[in-house]
Amino acid sequence: MTGYRAGGRRAWAVLAIVLVAEVMDLLDTTIVGVASPAIRDDLGGTYSTIQWIAAGYTLAFAVGLITAARLGDLYGRKRLFVIGVAGFTLSSAACALAASPGMLIGFRIVQGVFAALLIPQGFGLVRAAFPPEQLGKAFALFGPVMGLSAVAGPVLGGALVDGDLFDTGWRMIFLINLPLGLIALIGAIVLLREDRSPDEGGLDPIGAGLATAGAFLLVYPLVQGNELGWPAWIFGCLTLGVSLFVALGWHLVRRSRSGRTPLVMPSLFGKRSFSSALVVGVLFFAGMSGLMLALTLYLQIGLGFSALRAGLTFGPWPLGIALGAVIAMGALVPRFGRYVIIGSALVMAAGIAGVWLTLERAGSSVSSLDFAPALFVSGLGMGGVVSPFFDIALGDVDDDEVGSASGLLNAIQQLGGALGVAVLTSVFVSLLGDLAPTPEVYTEAAQKLLLLDAGLIVVLAGLSFLLPPRARPESAVPGTAPDLEGATASASAKA
Repeated sequence: MTGYRAGGRRAWAVLAIVLVAEVMDLLDTTIVGVASPAIRDDLGGTYSTIQWIAAGYTLAFAVGLITAARLGDLYGRKRLFVIGVAGFTLSSAACALAASPGMLIGFRIVQGVFAALLIPQGFGLVRAAFPPEQLGKAFALFGPVMGLSAVAGPVLGGALVDGDLFDTGWRMIFLINLPLGLIALIGAIVLLREDRSPDEGGLDPIGAGLATAGAFLLVYPLVQGNELGWPAWIFGCLTLGVSLFVALGWHLVRRSRSGRTPLVMPSLFGKRSFSSALVVGVLFFAGMSGLMLALTLYLQIGLGFSALRAGLTFGPWPLGIALGAVIAMGALVPRFGRYVIIGSALVMAAGIAGVWLTLERAGSSVSSLDFAPALFVSGLGMGGVVSPFFDIALGDVDDDEVGSASGLLNAIQQLGGALGVAVLTSVFVSLLGDLAPTPEVYTEAAQKLLLLDAGLIVVLAGLSFLLPPRARPESAVPGTAPDLEGATASASAKA
């Protein structure tokens, strides 16, 4: 089936089901950041435990996205959506019941796998439910709903942890997924109709395996290296990870030349503008995800903020993103193209530098209100970067490459988040030193990390001159652009 009755109630019910599932995933992502110190206090573990709770999810999400989208094409988007919702809901319950850090990390990885199955199907199901003339109205609801979820996520997470409902503590951040998941699951089974578009090329299991192994061998040593003292085998893992990505490139070319569909079309890497977009995407999502998790640790562990207070402290950030995105897409991008990304990145860097200045002036006695102006400016710049980024990144991509390029950008978004959590949080922990750090030591480490991240964003701004000058005219068509939660989730500590 490729369409429901135009404007019918069933079509809007389909949209509601997809939005519930998207909100469930986004809330889970943004809530975990502010809860991570409480999780560590309860289950034990080290800073790397907190990193893996975040990075394990996003890493599994990243490596599963491209293959999952093709699975929906082959076996049916409704089927994959139902499996994804059911698996995500059950793994959320398993996370809530975890009795050790290892169990929680394992279940978070499972969550990421089912999220990868779930999220790519939503846009296709909505496209199938509405006639073309109503798609714009339907997809217009994604932005506000995702934005509201991102703003509410950290605050809700803090409230759930501090509220200790039914004596569950941090576990309620996962239990809240159960009613949402049940609603989405029942609605999907009853209301969704199967939709598929078979891909004659089938799957690419070797490519998926190389990508998975390579990504793991990059993230694992970066998370564990500082804790283990950077032994030689850690660097061996990094080398092997890079080698596997080189092997993946060779495999993609070979498979494409043989007439079979590769995991990603290798011709994309021959386009300088798109390859530059991949680098910019990794730097952007890594810089934001790693910084926000480190700042969460700083506020709660270093300064003693409660989970709720930390969530409220970050509130101006996603609010700035929402405003920045509206200004960029509504007035600036149609006229200035990639220069909006460049200018917005510099605004974002200025905002991050403003957070540094806030700490320089207030020190460890800093208040939530002190952070608000600089965080808002940072969010304003981030909204101007992320809202046009995906469309502009596709600017020089050929028509037959759009699907593959969109899937790769989705994966880069998640992989960048995992790498950022691994690298920047490890840097922050290493700056604390071996002795029991004081609030002043935490503040000094946070300031150094802020300067590092601001410099990273400036480099990103420079590389953005290599992006396509304009977006593809058709890139606004629903389904060609990557995951809508990227902007908000990364801003809310994709962790």
